[in-house]
Amino acid sequence: MTFVRPVFRHPESPTNRLGYTRKFYEGALSTLCAGCGHDSVSGAIIQACFEMAVEPHRVAKLSGIGCSSKTPAYFLANSHGFNSVHGRMPSVATGAYLANRDLMYIGISGDGDSASIGMGQFVHAIRRNLNITYIIMNNGCYGLTKGQDSATADFGSKSKAGIPNMYQSIDMAGLALELGASFVGRSFSGDKEQLIPMIKAAMSHPGFALIDVVSPCVTFNNNQGSTKSYDYTREHIETTAAVDFVPLMSEITAQYEEGNSINVNLHDGSVIHLSKLAKDWDPQDRHSAMNRLYHAKASGEVLTGLIFIDTETRDLHSLLNTTDTALNSLGKENLCPGSSVLEDINAALR
Repeated sequence: MTFVRPVFRHPESPTNRLGYTRKFYEGALSTLCAGCGHDSVSGAIIQACFEMAVEPHRVAKLSGIGCSSKTPAYFLANSHGFNSVHGRMPSVATGAYLANRDLMYIGISGDGDSASIGMGQFVHAIRRNLNITYIIMNNGCYGLTKGQDSATADFGSKSKAGIPNMYQSIDMAGLALELGASFVGRSFSGDKEQLIPMIKAAMSHPGFALIDVVSPCVTFNNNQGSTKSYDYTREHIETTAAVDFVPLMSEITAQYEEGNSINVNLHDGSVIHLSKLAKDWDPQDRHSAMNRLYHAKASGEVLTGLIFIDTETRDLHSLLNTTDTALNSLGKENLCPGSSVLEDINAALR
């Protein structure tokens, strides 16, 4: 069951440069458990799109199955949407992106949807460098089926039933780095100051952008002994850097102490500012990022922030050398060029 938000909003609500208020980027009222971290992630997406002045009709939101995959109903009601079957969102997103490269794609998934049944789809979306902002709402459990440990539950962590997890966990950020993802970040649902600019940077990145968000399940995995609980995450969080995203053509006013910051220029001219860099870590060096992630995990810390970015990446359309025009916009003369063109193609293959 989904509830509808009240129509009334304050007549003097602030607007973005398109003239839209934040309300225009909202969706239906959430039916998730009160205090669920997923709702905070939805709120961060709403705020990021509002601040970026994204036109909602230019966004396609896709999801699979799970508590996380319900959340697209709660944001960007004026955008396109597709709720696929369990674990199959990446293939649907791939087909949609190949057909229409002019949309911005946001993939919403969970640790069950991507780390278990959808693992095969997840890894191929990365290796193809699908241009999508892929957000994993990671709570370490299967919330829709009474809280069993998921594949991302840390070894030795305790479920609500008090049973320690006997299996090694899958680190989605580490896996994405190993597979060649061109943008890898991790955040905490309770840290919107970090999460909002990271979402904005991911949406501006021309390739696969993973954000692994630790999003505690208040019903089944917020107990003592869980490494995905609110208390554990707050006590063990370690940030690579403070993230500040500056859109193209916006005045840069941020100032940082010399030697403690780095600017990462994106392809469209926008900038990511990273301040207070973690020791021995370079966000543009994959090996440095892997080592930093490994050391954090070995010490029991939850490493958050922008972990790695490749600013010279080529997305799927570039790799396939497709037309600059979205396939759904091509006319008959392009789609059916005639028998002579077909004969030339066949001749080239002989």
